[in-house]
Amino acid sequence: QVQLVESGGGLVQAGGSLRLSCAASGRTLSVLNMGWFRQAPGKEREFVARISTYSGSTDYTNSVKGRFTISRDNAKNTVYLQMNSLKPEDTAVYYCAASNAAWTLREQGYQYWGQGTQVTVSS
Repeated sequence: QVQLVESGGGLVQAGGSLRLSCAASGRTLSVLNMGWFRQAPGKEREFVARISTYSGSTDYTNSVKGRFTISRDNAKNTVYLQMNSLKPEDTAVYYCAASNAAWTLREQGYQYWGQGTQVTVSS
């Protein structure tokens, strides 16, 4: 089992920045990918970004490219999501997820999930 704990959410004005953290514990050697997903009120959960824990390769959804950066610190078993130039449409609960798959952007490909952290961007 892998346990994930997110932190760093909060309320920020449009144009501001936040950094989310996700600390993993347990059987972390089995994790090949870490991802961030988000779910806005009344909407389905959607993919935001992913990073390979061994190569560092990354993927982003189009709406956050150039604004968000995902990174990892393998020594700390922690993944970060730096969010800049935030917009009101970024308001959502952000979830950290871990996958045993070599590469996946699909929610179903992630076996472990954190509890979520709220990000609210005011206009």
